[in-house]
Amino acid sequence: MYIQFLGAAQTVTGACFLVDTGLTRLLVDCGLFQGTKEVKERNYRNFPIPPGSIDYVLLTHAHIDHSGLLPKLIKHGFKGRVLATSATVDLCEILLPDCGHIQEMEVERKNRKYRRQGRKLIEPIYTADDGIHALKFFERANYNETIPISSDVKICFRDAGHILGSSMIEMWVNEDGQEIKLVFSGDIGNTDQPFIQDPSFIAEADYVIMESTYGNRIHENLDNKLELLQQAITDTYHKGGKLIIPAFAAGRTQDILYSINKLMIKKAIPEIPIYIDSPMAIKATEIFRENSNIYDEETRQLIAQGHHPLDMPNLKTTLTMEESQRLNMLPGRAIIISASGMCDAGRIKHHLRHNLWRPECTVLFVGYQAEGTLGRRLLSGEKTVRIHGEEIAVKAEIRHIDGYSAHADQPALLNWIKQFTKPPQQVFVVHGESKGAAALAGLLTREGINAYVPYWMETVELTPGIQRLRPDMLRIALTRVNEKMEQIIQGGLVPTNYPLLLRQLAELEAQLNEAVAQVGERQQAG
Repeated sequence: MYIQFLGAAQTVTGACFLVDTGLTRLLVDCGLFQGTKEVKERNYRNFPIPPGSIDYVLLTHAHIDHSGLLPKLIKHGFKGRVLATSATVDLCEILLPDCGHIQEMEVERKNRKYRRQGRKLIEPIYTADDGIHALKFFERANYNETIPISSDVKICFRDAGHILGSSMIEMWVNEDGQEIKLVFSGDIGNTDQPFIQDPSFIAEADYVIMESTYGNRIHENLDNKLELLQQAITDTYHKGGKLIIPAFAAGRTQDILYSINKLMIKKAIPEIPIYIDSPMAIKATEIFRENSNIYDEETRQLIAQGHHPLDMPNLKTTLTMEESQRLNMLPGRAIIISASGMCDAGRIKHHLRHNLWRPECTVLFVGYQAEGTLGRRLLSGEKTVRIHGEEIAVKAEIRHIDGYSAHADQPALLNWIKQFTKPPQQVFVVHGESKGAAALAGLLTREGINAYVPYWMETVELTPGIQRLRPDMLRIALTRVNEKMEQIIQGGLVPTNYPLLLRQLAELEAQLNEAVAQVGERQQAG
């Protein structure tokens, strides 16, 4: 059995993991790459395996960096089944067509410029219609139900506590009469989030594919995020400007509404118009209303007291583009919550274009900003940014509340893996930028857990025992070190301790060869 890391390997986005048992071939997630231009270019490449050869896609949750390439997979020949929780299917029904629509709009805008320049026109990765067509392949699954999907594979979805419907996936594979268990963590959520349950704990696994979005970070505002939101609202109110909040349509938008509602109940903020300016976020909010059966107890009590966080009297929605554009003509104060959360596409870019240069306005980030995105550049303090071909001065106040992250931070990630009754044979650290993944892997190693950060497109054999795996991985690591050494030398930067490094490499290679020999002896002995 093999696993290949087709995405979210030393990068946060594009989650996609191929499991090939020899009898069954499946993907866990099929996400869109976001971030730098180089990373986003991966969305346009051909799939490394024929889509028609894949039997299943198991979807951990609806966020586009986990689901956003499904329409492309189907467009290019996938005929299998897509399994996900019911709430995930509901959210994908709006997210996938919307993602296709955004791609069409972005390509149309670029092609107008390319026509004027006499350049070759481009096509979207897929269209809104492709997104709608993809939904025909979805099937709903329940939490905590073991599902045999083939003669050698069974799976179970567990609540990941990340967004509505998010899941971890337990997978049991029967190979030559022996059972191998894999756990895909999906995106592990924070505890005590609005609406949703806390993340599940799992007792055992042979292999764990674990996210590391916040692998080197600790959330700073968990205890005072409500106070920081109150300050952002009141400070912007007194300045007479608009508060612009980039937020993911599914999850973060509803969390912010929940917090604003709590502040209004306490009369801690002035009553000002609140606009959800994203058709996708508006529809996602309706899906949240329809799935109240999986709310946590705190939210149910709040609703029972007559304070539904999604039904505030000053909450308004803007469905059409014309309504959205009128928001930028409104005089006075307002809170505008718009997508996308990383400011990479969608209506938020128009609001930033109209408000970034206004010192009376505030842009409040409440989620992770991937490397290379407009959101990350604003948080990094850039004084001018280019939006739709226009240079915009950044005069608005830029604020960030870390406590709204839907991801577990480093201590919570470590606590999650420690709940296993015994350490897994191997943890593959994925879904994190290189530094974050390496930091978490190092921490796990110090805790006595075998941890490894795979690289993009790497293929690893999985067996009932760790012995056949570790030497292969050590050899890969040794090869990488040698390659880096050669690059340094070719660049004319020979380290002063070069002789010592050579000796250490030789010693490591000798130890590796000895380990491989020992494994061979054990296998021959049975």
